Amino acid sequence: MSTHTEAPPLSARAVWITLVVVVLADAMDLMDATIANVAAPSIVRELGVNENVIPWLGASYALALGSLLVLGGRIGDRFGQRHTFLVGMIGFIIASALAGFAPSAGVLIAARVVQGAFGALLIPQGMAIMAATFPKPMLQKAFAVFAPMLGVFAVAGPVLGGIIIDADLFGLGWRPIFLLNIVLGGVALVLALRYLPTVPAHRSTRIDLLGSVLLALALFGLMFGLVTGSSDGWNGLTIGSAVVGVALLALFGWRQARADEPLLPRSLLVNRGFTSGLVVGLCVFASFSGLMYVISLFFQLGLGYTPTEASLNLIPLTIGIMIGSGIANALILTLGRRLVLIGMLTTILGTGALLLVVLGSGVQVPWWQNLIATSIIGIAAGISFNSVFNTALGNLKPEEAGSASGSLSAIQQVANGIGSALVTTIFIGTLAGGAVTAMTTTLVVILAVAVLCLLAVPLLPRRAVAMEG
Repeated sequence: MSTHTEAPPLSARAVWITLVVVVLADAMDLMDATIANVAAPSIVRELGVNENVIPWLGASYALALGSLLVLGGRIGDRFGQRHTFLVGMIGFIIASALAGFAPSAGVLIAARVVQGAFGALLIPQGMAIMAATFPKPMLQKAFAVFAPMLGVFAVAGPVLGGIIIDADLFGLGWRPIFLLNIVLGGVALVLALRYLPTVPAHRSTRIDLLGSVLLALALFGLMFGLVTGSSDGWNGLTIGSAVVGVALLALFGWRQARADEPLLPRSLLVNRGFTSGLVVGLCVFASFSGLMYVISLFFQLGLGYTPTEASLNLIPLTIGIMIGSGIANALILTLGRRLVLIGMLTTILGTGALLLVVLGSGVQVPWWQNLIATSIIGIAAGISFNSVFNTALGNLKPEEAGSASGSLSAIQQVANGIGSALVTTIFIGTLAGGAVTAMTTTLVVILAVAVLCLLAVPLLPRRAVAMEG
């Protein structure tokens, strides 16, 4: 028998404190997803490890988060979003402490995986709690604050990371970038325990645990094979790992076709527009996450910037993303999939401009040339990020939108992991020939991926859904 009751109405004070808690949780996720971009050279230098470790610093977090994100949402539905949020927050704080005090690269990467896993429990619950408990007028006001705040944290992550590393707080070097989560998470946890509302659990929700395990193992096997093979050479282990990953991915697809409540609804997988959006989104987010990572590496390993200088030179890129998002918001309903095409063409323009700058100036790139090229790349990213998925949702039924959005968010995180790992591996693998060779090779590969993405754009729905929240 169902025991569901309506969640009691919240006071205005409780609404805003809940919003603060959710924003802090998402801020930790955003900063931890990007902060390794700036910190990677310092981490490698201090731990005395090979640069081949760099691709895993970001990929370990993103892949764990992406592969478990949909599962995290289901767990929240079944066991209660408040309890799941609190477990996710406590686990994230503990994993951040482990990362901050990690004695070796192996422990650090393991801690990043645990961070991602608990992040998958944490992140889906906040928006679900807000949607279920906030009065509609307050929900609209909350969303109006939520999006700009996340934009601020997206900018602040790399900048704050660079400043903290160069400040060498208490002689800890890069470690405070992870230990900061103990403070932010601690504040959020105290507020959540007192103010976070309870949403009735849906005990009838089914969880496809086997499908989740298959997906996680498939992604790990595939990525381990591709990244390790590209950096250390192809042998029985790397080839076997990639083959096993592909086989497990096929087994995951077989499972989704037969499970009573699959992680990915079958109606979505047979929708050509939606699946095309998944493919384009995978290419877009993988390319941009990798590109942003190697730009930071090039700034430090090629141009000799300090972490602070590198992070400050990434600000035009992040501001460009915010500008591109505004453009996409204004034009998405009018242009539909044509806006995706514009975003991809702008990506090619910005990446091509950066390639010409590197070819022309080598490691003596003037700051203003960096600013122009990275600003164009940022605008392209903003347009693409905010148009691909809204276009992919263009011809779905309203009742499919929730599952589709969750699936797209998971794909985004997986793509971030794949892109940061593979693109960074290309950069590190060619670094022996010099930073200029490594950067130009990487940019050529990204240009080729962007051109290939154009082939899938005509398969997207013509119209897009409105952007909300």
